[in-house]
Amino acid sequence: MKPFMVNRHGRLVFPANFLGELNFSVLDTLEQFSAVIERDFEAKAPTGTDILSRVESDGYADRFELLRDLGQNLFWVNRYSITMYDKRPTRWRDLAKQRHDVFLPVVTPWEDAERKVAAVDRAYQQLPTRYDAGTEATVFRLLFDLFRHKLHHATELSAIKPTVGEFLSRPDGLTFVTPTHDPDYPVFSLEQILDADEKVPELEALMRWAMVLHNQYPWDRSRTELRGPADIGDDDFVVAFHPRNRDVLAFIDRVRSAPPADANPTSATRKPIEAVEPIRPFPPVRVREAFAIQPALEALAAVRGERICDNVDVIRNASFSWSPMSAEEIATKTGIEQRRYTSLEPEQLALVAARAALAKSGRRPEEIGAVLVSTCTSNRQIPSMACWLSGELGLLQTHASADLVAACAGLPYGLAEAIRQLQEVNRPVLLVCVEKFSDKIGSARTSRMIFGDGAAALVVAPAAAGATGDVEVVQTYASGPYSEVNSIIWPNPEFDNDLTVFGPEVKALVARYLALMIEELGAQPDPDDPDRTLLDSIDLIVPHQANRTMIVKLAEKAGLSADQLYFNIGRMGNVSAASIPIAVHDAVRDGVITRPTRVFAPGFGAGAVGGYAVLRVDPAIIADEVLLDPTVAADGDPVAPRTAGTSTATTTDDVRVAFGE
Repeated sequence: MKPFMVNRHGRLVFPANFLGELNFSVLDTLEQFSAVIERDFEAKAPTGTDILSRVESDGYADRFELLRDLGQNLFWVNRYSITMYDKRPTRWRDLAKQRHDVFLPVVTPWEDAERKVAAVDRAYQQLPTRYDAGTEATVFRLLFDLFRHKLHHATELSAIKPTVGEFLSRPDGLTFVTPTHDPDYPVFSLEQILDADEKVPELEALMRWAMVLHNQYPWDRSRTELRGPADIGDDDFVVAFHPRNRDVLAFIDRVRSAPPADANPTSATRKPIEAVEPIRPFPPVRVREAFAIQPALEALAAVRGERICDNVDVIRNASFSWSPMSAEEIATKTGIEQRRYTSLEPEQLALVAARAALAKSGRRPEEIGAVLVSTCTSNRQIPSMACWLSGELGLLQTHASADLVAACAGLPYGLAEAIRQLQEVNRPVLLVCVEKFSDKIGSARTSRMIFGDGAAALVVAPAAAGATGDVEVVQTYASGPYSEVNSIIWPNPEFDNDLTVFGPEVKALVARYLALMIEELGAQPDPDDPDRTLLDSIDLIVPHQANRTMIVKLAEKAGLSADQLYFNIGRMGNVSAASIPIAVHDAVRDGVITRPTRVFAPGFGAGAVGGYAVLRVDPAIIADEVLLDPTVAADGDPVAPRTAGTSTATTTDDVRVAFGE
């Protein structure tokens, strides 16, 4: 987990975005590690030759562009040391010579260094400032001091450094040597890095980069030389590389002890498996016709993460692996201006929502027959979140308490199972949809732009005898082509176990399912008016809040109009399983749903899952907004006193913005 932090200025900080630390416990081979390095450190970083070429062709518009390239270049130069090693200047006579866990880098002198350094210095002095002259000068001082004292060629570095003994056996090897070392050489503390405070968000991110990079060289670089073993005196200091932790050392040991490639051939390239159509279609479940006990929705409660993370916060924490992007560009690309994060564990969010839903419904815990939790981000396996919730609510026994992992289709999956449970227990079912993504994103830009934290809880009870229920149709899907099934992955070792989203594949599965849903709704009669289709009877569409821009385009392609859809994604982001019920809650609070309304709620996402529900939403079931107190620790009471007249619900203006008006 990679949680956010709140610094002394009250701002969100994402340490994983700039510290460059990796989880080596999930890496088995050097090839896996190299793939991570290539993506996170090399793909966006220019070489010194690239920077020189751009300088000499007048390719930089201003100082900020040059500083950004310098920062990305220096992270690339330090791609192995920053992820794997601590650098410790050590007197040669005091350095262990035979240990297997102390290393010395062997490097090649930097070619054409003077020309490249002079070109960068000259360019910076001639270029105009973009944002703030003082801050840009400070960043340049930190970065250029590293750049001009860089002694080695960085294109072909080895991840696994030689041990000291191996270095001694290579008389032509060159390593870093300095005649003296001040153990109190100034570096930035973690608190100073976290508390970086700049008016311009782009410069705040760049300042953090510069501080982290400065800390990679805690010695006087101006006096550093490259020397071979025979030229190092007993009182000279060498820069010893020590593994950052046991996981790094274990990884090094695995790589060093691995058999030669020809003795351990890799398996053949995986051939794609052809996805075949089912032997016959899976028809939607028409609830009135299929079940004796009809489901009534008695309550819907919503809880949002207590911290607002807006697009400016995202830019303040820009990772060195990102392409340039502004807060405005994030909004244009995704339709999201902010998302909600929480310091609570997901089960704590779920508990707050569950209690609010029970209170709204008037049901006592002992009346509940089953507890279901739809989530794909639970931090617990045993007991499941549903079982944990049952215990926290004081339930001595349920017929079933179980978690459902259906990602963004969590609501239709949860409702389908809740209706089935009703048939067996003939008593209310508590369904909670909850997600916490903020600590599972890491430095992945796509995920950081989109996902947030939140929960919603529904009480689904048996309808009165002879009454029609509130859920008319449910449908669920899963699977598809291999690429779509694996379009969203968590945890993903190839992305340091962070949540990974492959956009084109996600778009493909959404388009496939949305077309199928529209076809099915168009083929079904309205339960109350057989002369028209169920599609024609829909009053409002509340889709999974995945990406407003993408959903609107696909919906229009499927024959729907933008004014049929409701979005709250601009202020909530994508909360996966919780996104639809929170959006339904907001549609009522915003005045979009003012009377019992037939809602089509489609969801689709990770695992190539999909599904929808056609349900009747009565505004009377909506519980009051549950506000969390951001000042309360996770082990305290997180519910803040409600202030009269306050609301964080979506407004009509938000809806206009969502539709691009």
